[in-house]
Parts: sequence; structure tokens; C-alpha cells
Amino acid sequence: MVTALLAAMACALPLTTAQAASTPTRGTAYMGETVAAHDGTHGTPTSGDATQTEGVDVSNYQGSVAWSTLYGSGVRWAYTKATEGTYYTNPSFTQQYNGSYNVGMIRGSYHFATPDTTSGATQASYFVAHGGGWSKDGKTLPGVLDIEWNPYGADCYGKTASQMVSWIADFLNTYKSLTGRDAVIYTATSWWTECTGNYAGFAASNPLWVARYATSVGTLPAGWSYYTMWQYTSSGATVGDHDKFNGALDRVQALANG
Repeated sequence: MVTALLAAMACALPLTTAQAASTPTRGTAYMGETVAAHDGTHGTPTSGDATQTEGVDVSNYQGSVAWSTLYGSGVRWAYTKATEGTYYTNPSFTQQYNGSYNVGMIRGSYHFATPDTTSGATQASYFVAHGGGWSKDGKTLPGVLDIEWNPYGADCYGKTASQMVSWIADFLNTYKSLTGRDAVIYTATSWWTECTGNYAGFAASNPLWVARYATSVGTLPAGWSYYTMWQYTSSGATVGDHDKFNGALDRVQALANG
């Protein structure tokens, strides 16, 4: 019995170490970090008839971003990670958020949600207090709730579908009460289906930013008949994460103006 127990312990130790090594440090998560691992990559979109406007999303791991280069390549809007949970603010936020604005882009900020740490209301308040606000200047997009697979643990953060829907509603309601704007929801259809039960109740008010690395956007989460933004790759030029706005530049400006 003792020999068997020691053998089992010996087998368990490498697995625990490997698991620890594969878990990122709290605060380092970024928009789309978990998408490829869960949904895979299936090509990139080709030019079509629909008019779309190129954008990017960035976080601290990109450091000082070459905004002029991106603008010269046709990128016209950008989102920067501001916060995560209630324990992290992006140290590169000022350069990234102001830098995109200074070259002429329309820009906004996003919050990486961790529903297992604090309430939705608490995280929305933290986000608004640390870069997630909105102003009607024609150049500032509403804040984004980035809600995707948990990079630090259980996919759905230990919540049932109804608990997750309640957490998201708590965040969205608080964000609107503080800013006057409905936040954008960034998610992947498969995560939304798994972790909210494919809840349709936010579609009437909250624009959808869908993540899918493929030639087409695919099936959307329940309730949304169209997407506002689409993160279509994590390997684009200059910075990896590239996005398409579903409309011409004047529609990006309309979202900024509310």
C-alpha cells in the first residue's frame, strides 16, 4: 500500500507543476487570449461587398505600440485594456490609449472580467475609475466587457449559467449608471453558449463584439442578429489582434457619439 501511495504521489507531482506553469499570472490576460485554444483558427476573412473598418485591440504585452504605422495601414479604431478584476491596471494604458487618439483613431478601453473574484458592480466601478469612462467627444467609444474562458481556472469561473447572467447584468447596469452608455460585450459564441446557456437578453441594448478566428464570423450568440465588431485574428500586422467594425467609419463615429 505504501509503495503504491508513493508511486501515485510521484506521478502527481509533474502534473501539478505543469498545470502551474501553464496558468498565466493574474493581470496578464488579454482580449482573445483563450479563443484560439478553445475555438481554433480557421483562416482569415477575404474582402467582400460589405464595408468594414479595420481596428485593433491591445494590452500591456504589446508595450509601446507603433500607432502611426497602424494608422498608415488603414486602422481607424482601437481598444486598449484598462483593467482586470479589481486588482490590475494596465501600466501601458496611457501610451496606448492616448497614442491611438493622437494619430487620429477613435478609441476606447476594455475590462477583462474575472467573475470569480468580485461582483459585476464592483468591477464595473473599478473599470470606470481606471480608464473605462466615456465622454461625448466623437473620439471615445463605449467601454467593453471582455468575458471569455477563464485563463486562470474553470472555464465559467465556477458559476452556473444563471449566476453568470446575473453577474454580467450587474456589471452592465452599473457601467451604464456611471457613464450613461451601454457597454459593448466581447465574447465568443461557444463560450457564451457554454457559460450563459446562450442567454439572449442583452442583445437589445449591448453591442456585440464577437471573437472568431476564421474566414467568416459564423453563428452569433442568441439574440444578436448582427455583430458590431469582429475580432478575426490574433496574428495581424504590427499588433496581433485585428478586428473589423461592421460598417464604414461614420458608423464607428456614430457609436462613439452615442
